[in-house]
Amino acid sequence: MTKNIEKLKKEKRIKTHKRIRAKISGTSQIPRLSVFKSNKNLTVQLIDDENQKTILSLTTFNKDIKDKLNGKKSDKAYELGALIAKQAKEKGIEKIVFDRGGFVFHGRIEKLAQGLRDNGLKF
Repeated sequence: MTKNIEKLKKEKRIKTHKRIRAKISGTSQIPRLSVFKSNKNLTVQLIDDENQKTILSLTTFNKDIKDKLNGKKSDKAYELGALIAKQAKEKGIEKIVFDRGGFVFHGRIEKLAQGLRDNGLKF
């Protein structure tokens, strides 16, 4: 029974993500920031959809980043947002398009967005 519920939730998220992706895309000046959330980790990518290239990518299970992050999962999401914002600014990116990946905008996704905004990225 629970597997059916989990399957329905995942299908609903994917359907929502497809609807979002139909409306947004990134360029080299204003890339799309794609977010994927698992039970333990977050993965964030800055993507140039015109050239189909990933500009930056960070994840919470990377060994280098894992040592820098501490606290609860929401605190790690905020720090991950701060890290990717700093790296994006180094590459000259000031503005992004936020793609929440079909996930509801609260909890870790909201903290990630707050970390991005607090460190100078606009969306």
